[in-house]
Amino acid sequence: MLNKVEICGVNTSKLPLLKSDEIRQLFQQMQAGETGAREKLITGNLRLVLSVIQRFTNRGEHVDDLFQVGCIGLMKAIDNFDLSQNVKFSTYAVPMIIGEIRRYLRDNNPIRVSRSLRDVAYKALQIRDTLVNKLAREPSLAEVAQQLDLPQEEVIFALDAIQEPVSLFEPIYHDGGDPIFVMDQIGDEKNQDSSWLENIAIKEAMNKLNPRERLILSLRFFEGKTQMEVADEIGISQAQVSRLEKAALQHMRKYI
Repeated sequence: MLNKVEICGVNTSKLPLLKSDEIRQLFQQMQAGETGAREKLITGNLRLVLSVIQRFTNRGEHVDDLFQVGCIGLMKAIDNFDLSQNVKFSTYAVPMIIGEIRRYLRDNNPIRVSRSLRDVAYKALQIRDTLVNKLAREPSLAEVAQQLDLPQEEVIFALDAIQEPVSLFEPIYHDGGDPIFVMDQIGDEKNQDSSWLENIAIKEAMNKLNPRERLILSLRFFEGKTQMEVADEIGISQAQVSRLEKAALQHMRKYI
């Protein structure tokens, strides 16, 4: 019981693991009309679903929901797998499972995208696949936009709109030790040491000003107001604001 992990009522610690020759044999039986062969193929490949949904566990979705959606992808893979192709079933099934989960996440995305924008994006993806087969290469966005008879910018906007958000805690690499997350690969130029020290220096220099000078600089450079707006707010002329601002900045330079 200590090792028992249930998902959707399935004890994942006791899932069977089929060998390649067993999978092939079951496919042959399924194609011959044996009703129980498909069920055995599904049960024997549920570990594939488990391995795939681990990639999506940091998105706030319930594991049971992801597992059920992944099982739909697995069943589609089983029903469409061609034994005559020299491809391992897992190689074929994993992208199908991932695609089904991505479709579920996209359709349940809290960021709502308009129907018309989604339609443009899906048509663009279909045309892209058609052009790949026709040209034997990846088509450019300009070629896709030309086929849709739409501006290239509109196609780019539509494709960007249907991209699902990526969690900062999405693991992108795991070598058996601590995983590397997306956030580990992102730099923040706004929070470098030099910027942090500059902020401290500016605050200290501001404290050397008199209250009126400090108010003017705060309104001008921290709230983004014009000299005329500052003048109206504190009841002096724009010329006075300009003169006080220049004097305050010169005063601050002594301390920075």
